[in-house]
Amino acid sequence: MAVDEHDELPEATQREAELQRQVDDLQGQVTGLHRTREDTNPELSSEFQILKEKLDEHSKQLEQSAEKLSQLESENLTFRDENQALNASSNNKRRFRTQVLPMPTLETPSSGAGANLPTTAPGGDASTREKAKDAHTYDVEDSDSEPEPDKEASDGAARTESPMIAHLHQMFSDMLDAMQSGR
Repeated sequence: MAVDEHDELPEATQREAELQRQVDDLQGQVTGLHRTREDTNPELSSEFQILKEKLDEHSKQLEQSAEKLSQLESENLTFRDENQALNASSNNKRRFRTQVLPMPTLETPSSGAGANLPTTAPGGDASTREKAKDAHTYDVEDSDSEPEPDKEASDGAARTESPMIAHLHQMFSDMLDAMQSGR
């Protein structure tokens, strides 16, 4: 039995030595192939390095662009909020309440009643204050349209409107527009 174990040991050692020699040969071949590839294709290796550097550079630029985009989006949201607040404030300032007093009947010399036109002091008198009770109040927005009073008042005005009243009405409208635009 001792002889059999002794015979098997050199066989295993011989087999290991053979395998080790084959591995060494293969490693030598691989190393040779690498050297041949580097020698025959040096420009591919350098081009690969250049492309790798460009890729790294573009990655950094992309990262910076993403940060800049995030910053700009944040600023955009801030500006949007400020703009909405300013628009709301501006819309509230444009809106105001105004009273329109009914026009007194104008008597002209051609109407036969003489030139007795009512005059009032800048502060107004009692009759002006009484007429203010009959005044119509409108919510006016800054626009070119004129407010429309009640239907009853407009029907009465349409029936008694003379060229002089139409002219005065136009002058009043122009003055009101000028006052509104001059604020």
